[in-house]
Amino acid sequence: METSFRTSMDWLHTWAGIILGGLLFAIFWMGTLSVFDREIDRWMMPMTRLAMTDKTFSVEALRPSYEAAAAAKAPSWFAILPTEREPAIQAMWRESSRSVLRLIDPETGAALPDSGTWAGTGFLYPFHYMLHVKLGYWAVGVAAMAMLALCVSGVVIHRKVFTDFFTFRVDRQPRRLILDLHNVTGVLGLPFHFAITLSGVVIFYAVYFPGTIDFAYHCEPRAFAREAYGVYQRPTVGTPGELASLDAMTAHARRLWDGETQRYLFVRNPGDAAAVVQVARHGAHRVSGSNDVAYFDASTGALLHQRAALQPILGAQRFIAGLHLIQFRHWSLRWIYFGLGLTGCVLIATGYFFWLESRKKRHERLGRRGVRLVEGLTVGSVSGIVIATLAFFVANRMLPLGTTVLGEDRAAVEIWIFYLVWLAAFAHAWLRPGRAWIEQCEAIAALAAAAVALNWITTGDHLARSFAHRHLWSVAGMDVLLLLCAVVASAIVMRLHRNRLVHALL
Repeated sequence: METSFRTSMDWLHTWAGIILGGLLFAIFWMGTLSVFDREIDRWMMPMTRLAMTDKTFSVEALRPSYEAAAAAKAPSWFAILPTEREPAIQAMWRESSRSVLRLIDPETGAALPDSGTWAGTGFLYPFHYMLHVKLGYWAVGVAAMAMLALCVSGVVIHRKVFTDFFTFRVDRQPRRLILDLHNVTGVLGLPFHFAITLSGVVIFYAVYFPGTIDFAYHCEPRAFAREAYGVYQRPTVGTPGELASLDAMTAHARRLWDGETQRYLFVRNPGDAAAVVQVARHGAHRVSGSNDVAYFDASTGALLHQRAALQPILGAQRFIAGLHLIQFRHWSLRWIYFGLGLTGCVLIATGYFFWLESRKKRHERLGRRGVRLVEGLTVGSVSGIVIATLAFFVANRMLPLGTTVLGEDRAAVEIWIFYLVWLAAFAHAWLRPGRAWIEQCEAIAALAAAAVALNWITTGDHLARSFAHRHLWSVAGMDVLLLLCAVVASAIVMRLHRNRLVHALL
């Protein structure tokens, strides 16, 4: 009975990994990069590499962007205020069918040049949880459930899993080495991988279980928002209204919060006489972020409502989401998340590699094409998405601001380059089965080094200069990680060349 159960778990582990491993690798890869999405933004948006100053900035610098949103009859206006990780103010609204992002220097109040990129927070991070497609949330949800099943089944089929954790035989044959690496990364990151996957599912409870809210609140989402989140809303009156002093409203909010700063401002229906300015507390010292929000009458500046706490269940959900999103201030934990995210990528990749190594000779002898198909899928899913990401970075440094190609703006061109390079990597993997790994790792090394060099050439921020200025440490960190990526890829190329030589001699 025990043997039969373990055999069924082995079957589940194998085929869930083979079928969804490529999607899982993409999700883990983008999620790992998203740990430093703001830092990637600063690397890809040189105009935002601003030094934080002690000078108190005036929120009135946001008034022109609010008035532009009101004139465009935008449904909402949103402003993110500066932090250590995001020193520039960001104001966002919609005009017709396009989104507008305006960057503002908090010290001078001057508008910064258009960034011309979606960067980390606009492209890499959303790709992690919705793949930039309509059914992306559901595809990621299915992959998350598969990952949970892989974690549980992996423990079941490896009876000596914790013993195997201390067994890493570098000098053995590739198949043994790959399995040892798979076991080590699996055990090392098991609690993290399980928790981060489960918390990702919990974040989107309203997407995966919308019927519960519709049933309990009779298809009235606003009623749910009021009761669960304490959201304050009032109907529009359809007549234009002026905007009171934003500085006065934010100062009032700081007094309510014992001097703590605000994180963002949000206005629904800007320009309407009944518009409400929503000011949120920063809360960088809390795992779940701050639930404190103050609502002001946009026309008079009077306080209308104050939210200080969520219902217990929603409070727990926000805490779990906070653990996943890691937006609180804790640099050591952020690096741990990044490292454990990479172990997840290695875990998924080595699972693919072990399946290939254990079946390659037998499938070739029997004339089966399964290994050939999975090998192309593995190369494209693992090294292919890394190459596409690096091409995304290189394109960002090579394309001048204001570039348009076939009517597409610079940001869209960068994204097209990402997808086209990724597609080309899959094609290359199936066309060059004997050389794909070596050639794609060579491409990774070359692109990573090129990204660092292009950053230096286009901005003047080389490593020595970046390390010398505190506000450029995020840029230096990005360059260092790119160089490490180039070194690791080069080491893999040398190892692969050596293995090919050994096989040829034998």
